[in-house]
Amino acid sequence: MPSPMTSRPRSRAFRATLRRSVRLLREFRHEQDDPARFYTALAQDSAAQLASYTDLEGTVLLDVGGGPGYFRDAFAAAGATYLALDSDVGELAGLGTIANGTVVGSGMQLPFRDRSVDVCYSSNVLEHVPEPWTMAREMVRVTRPGGLVFISYTVWFGPWGGHETAPWHYLGGARARRRYARTHGHEPKNRYGESLFAVTVGAGLDWARQEAAAGGVELVDLSPRYNPWWSRWLLRVPVLREVVTWNLVIVLRRR
Repeated sequence: MPSPMTSRPRSRAFRATLRRSVRLLREFRHEQDDPARFYTALAQDSAAQLASYTDLEGTVLLDVGGGPGYFRDAFAAAGATYLALDSDVGELAGLGTIANGTVVGSGMQLPFRDRSVDVCYSSNVLEHVPEPWTMAREMVRVTRPGGLVFISYTVWFGPWGGHETAPWHYLGGARARRRYARTHGHEPKNRYGESLFAVTVGAGLDWARQEAAAGGVELVDLSPRYNPWWSRWLLRVPVLREVVTWNLVIVLRRR
């Protein structure tokens, strides 16, 4: 099997270029003030990235932590039947209505049968659950043999690890949370220790390799999601990778 950290061919619709990285980081500034703009751009990029690993036409895709549905149109346009799960009804209703094919439940105990979906996808959710690798194992469980598991999460020591409390999270998550409350007069949306947790690059690499070694999955790819393709070597450098990687992508194929 080729090394998951080496460059590999991508579909023509997706290229992890420096221009793409700059464009996404510019959109990222609007996550709080214009979430529709940011998440629509991210959804379109995500659908193209996912399609570089598997043909989405005719697949049943489960988006774990799908929120109000910004990703629905992008994945449906790629030919997938889109299912979404979220534990927060308020998040699911963020666009006014809760769409068909939406389930309320926990990512750590997915209410789906074993081997029931073709693609199990999650974007920027793992850092919001107290048992991230329980959720990751659940995603593997519900994916059929030959199907794809795509997990992407914001890493704690990256520039945006503290979300809206960044960069003060470098001084500690609890301290950053208290500072935000003092400064703004209310708690942050992402509350460290309740809805935001410290998940590292190293922990993700270890989990993915252990799963592959156990034989239930094939490790397809590990990559820094928002970085250009030529920066993939950073994942081999233990301390540096935690700081310069905004987001880690883990791609597995179920055996």
